Amino acid sequence: MDGDHSCCRNMPEPNQIGKMIRELNSAFKKNFIICGTAEGLDEVTLMHGWIMGYLYHNQGREIYQKTIESDFGIKRSTVTTILQLMEKKGYIRREAVEGDARLKRIFLTEQGKETAARTKTMIEQIEHRVLEGIGKEELETFCKVVQKLLANMDQ
Repeated sequence: MDGDHSCCRNMPEPNQIGKMIRELNSAFKKNFIICGTAEGLDEVTLMHGWIMGYLYHNQGREIYQKTIESDFGIKRSTVTTILQLMEKKGYIRREAVEGDARLKRIFLTEQGKETAARTKTMIEQIEHRVLEGIGKEELETFCKVVQKLLANMDQ
């Protein structure tokens, strides 16, 4: 053995994992914004797109602000701001629940459904491009590692 650690050549240096995750997130956001602008969705932020997709796929469920807070792991004040802006732009509507006026169920409007469908198609195209040249086993390993990283950070 000549001291060549070729198996570790692609290993990140210490304290680089966070940087790599941030770079991956930034690259995904950049692609999303570029593709969104090309599709005429320039007013839709990444989080709006995720929330609209979530609402679109959960149309049979009762979704409230608290549901979004817990499922996305974001603060109440942040969700409030996002939902107010989405409502102002016409993507969602909030209806008070009978018996508790403070509780508001969230629905996609027709515009929100259309935008969610377009956003979903766009995200699928981005993910297809991102996964080019990555085999099934590599992707499974990546998913397992991400799940472990998330679990470790929840401790």
